[in-house]
Amino acid sequence: MAPIIHLVRHAQGFHNLSEENQQIRDPDLTPLGLSQCEELCKKFDAHDKITHLVASPLRRTLYTCLRSFDPVVKSGKKVIALPDAQEISTLPCDIGSEPEKLNGEFGDLVDLDLVQKGWNDKSSGSKYHPTPVKLEARSREVRFWLRDLVSKAGDDTQVVLTTHGGILHFLTQDWDGVKLEKGTGWENTELRSYEFEDPTGQDPDASLKETQPSWRRRRGSAIPLTETEQIQIRQAFQAALDEDNQKHASNNASEQAIVD
Repeated sequence: MAPIIHLVRHAQGFHNLSEENQQIRDPDLTPLGLSQCEELCKKFDAHDKITHLVASPLRRTLYTCLRSFDPVVKSGKKVIALPDAQEISTLPCDIGSEPEKLNGEFGDLVDLDLVQKGWNDKSSGSKYHPTPVKLEARSREVRFWLRDLVSKAGDDTQVVLTTHGGILHFLTQDWDGVKLEKGTGWENTELRSYEFEDPTGQDPDASLKETQPSWRRRRGSAIPLTETEQIQIRQAFQAALDEDNQKHASNNASEQAIVD
């Protein structure tokens, strides 16, 4: 059996409730978000097969992973926090907390070895600044990291990666269903399952493909987008992201001018 990567979008956070709430730094899950985690935990039927738990180091993804896969956590597995899997925008809600705060909050439940000082820097010189080239590069790095993980662990490996709606499209290289006003085509706590396209591990992109059961469960007999359609939606998504980032930068400049 080929290794399986289960990709999950986080549960509802307070930043999902309004545009104003996007100004909250690294927000909590809402009560509905907590209920969504409980529901995913109940309906997911492969807890006993999960070999690794991985999540973006933002608090909402860590809590989603811990709560949604509680049986796996209780079996003794830590959640590995992976900075390259963080969300794409420069809004405060997508800026993570300092490593010291995360360590104090999550303790031994989360492996923070990869979360170093500066992981939450999204300034223009950072690898996490959301340009097309940088987003594609770090998404590729996540896929490389996952491929290396499963290659060392064996064919029966099943990994959960809990991350965010925007970066999930770059990770999967799939833009089907994107809603530009929401910034994603993934619902909160939606889970889709993937394999590596090239089982030999030689693919320079380490591309993923959705498993047939996963596709049928959510799309039935629908036909996937053509390559041209994928490119067109990808370009529209990037244009919307650029507009949001410029708006955020302009607002910050105005606030700084008032302070000065």
